[in-house]
This record gives sequence, C-alpha cells and structure tokens, in this order.
Amino acid sequence: MLKPQHLLTLRAVVRTGSFVVAARERGYTPSAISQQISALEKETGLVLFEREAHGVRATTAAHRLVDLSVPVLAAMDDLGHQVDQLATGATARLRLGSFPTASVRLVPPALSALASAHPRAQVQLEEGEPEELVAALNAGDLDVALVYEYGLSPRQWSEGLACHQLVREDLVLLGARGSGLSPRLAGLSQARWITSREGTAGALSLDRLCAAAGFEAVVAFRSNNYGVVRELVSAGLGVAIVPGLGHSPGDAVEATRLAQRSAFRRVMALHRHENSNPLLGTMIRALRGAVPADEPYAHAARDGQPD
Repeated sequence: MLKPQHLLTLRAVVRTGSFVVAARERGYTPSAISQQISALEKETGLVLFEREAHGVRATTAAHRLVDLSVPVLAAMDDLGHQVDQLATGATARLRLGSFPTASVRLVPPALSALASAHPRAQVQLEEGEPEELVAALNAGDLDVALVYEYGLSPRQWSEGLACHQLVREDLVLLGARGSGLSPRLAGLSQARWITSREGTAGALSLDRLCAAAGFEAVVAFRSNNYGVVRELVSAGLGVAIVPGLGHSPGDAVEATRLAQRSAFRRVMALHRHENSNPLLGTMIRALRGAVPADEPYAHAARDGQPD
C-alpha cells in the first residue's frame, strides 16, 4: 500500500526539481528524501526520476502519479480533519439516559448548551428508571445516565461508575387549594394519598416518611407522571409528596416543604470511569448549568456535596 508521506515527498520533488529543496520543505534530510523516492519506485514498479549530474528530472510516470495522488491526499487531509473534529467532540456522538422528570426540567437546556458548543455533535436520548439506566451504562450502551435517590431510599452504584451530584430537591407536600393542608405529616394520618407506582423509590420514601410520623399511608391513586399527580391533587382526590423538580406551582394546588431532615431527593449524573467520549465533560457541565437558579425547592449541588 502506498504511503501518504511518500506521495507528499514525490509531489515536493516534482514541484521543486530538487531532493535538497524538497528535503528542506518537508523537514527531512536529502538522504531520507532519496530513500522515500526509492521506496516509492519499488512499491509502484515505476521509474519516477532520471538522475542527472546537477539534479533530477521527473518522468512522465512521476507527473501522472502526482496527478492521481491529488484526490487521495485531499481525502486523507479531510480524514485527518474529521478525526480531529471527532477527538475534540465537534462531531462526536453521545448517548444520554434520563428519567422523566429530568427529561423535562434538565435535559432540554443541557442539550441546548451542548448544541451551542458543538453544533455538529449528535446526542441519542433514552428514558428509563435508574435501575434500567445503570444496567445500560454498565453494558456500554449509554455514555451518561441521569439517576436519582431519595434520602430514605439511598442507592449504591458500582465502583466502576463516576458520580456527579447535580441537584438536591426538597420533598414537597401537595394539597388542593383551600383544603387546609397540614404542614405536619402526623396531621394527615386520615388523608388519602397519591403516589408513584408500587415498589418505586418514591412510593417507598412515602411509606417511610409516614411510618416515621406514626401511621401507614392509605394510597388511593398511583401514577409515575407528576403532571397526573398534580391534577388528581387539584381535583381534591388526595394529597401527595413530590420532589422539587416534579412540582409546578399553580392556582389549584398549594405546596409546603417537608421539614424532615431525610425529606429530599438527589439527582446525579453517572458515567463509567474509563469512558473517553470527548463530549463527556461538556455534557456534565451543561447538566450543571441546566439546574434552575430560581427554583425554590431544588438546589444546585457541588461535586462531593453529601446532601
């Protein structure tokens, strides 16, 4: 296979008519230039130069080979540029996993920031619960996964994963406007509750919060969609506890922050330690920047911040 550097050397010698001048341009010694041309002649089976007393004369074959090499070298130059773009993240692809609340509140502004920094980058978005996303992350099917854990339902991540804290959300008690919502859970022992699907971290957190207040929650409705939960609450069908990013203030619902120390949820970004995707750092910074600055129930976290 012909070597691109040999073709570049051929082009320089044909243009300058001198091994010495070509060597100066290419940053080689004249001897190295001569060796490259000899190797090219051997590889092609062509006589490329006629050696004369005071220089060399390019043959017809040499001129033709230069012409033929132009598109090849241009393609190689373009390939090198594309590789540089790929290495710097300009044209890279990132696979992002997220859960529904983060997909609504964090992902859109983060992807907008990423697109501004790398307009040609491609992002593939997948949605799921933390267990599903972590499995995909460990399998190499995702580059970054947005996951969460509740204060009363902590999770353990595998040692091979790096964890970046993004948000610490307060847990917010919701009731219908004018319902006389008690700020104390103990005063809601007779209430009907609306929570997420049975077995989820949110439902487990509710059970443990109510148990700490001395009662067992009576669940009337379940939905993993916080929009549905708010509508059920606004219709007077029960009360609910949702994380800060899952609450949108409205006239029909009143909200109060739970005072219990363990009443919080953390959102974090995970990735494999060995992942070398050039977009990784930009994506983490974009997710940090996506945390709402004026959100009363969600607070930007610093890496290493425990709560």
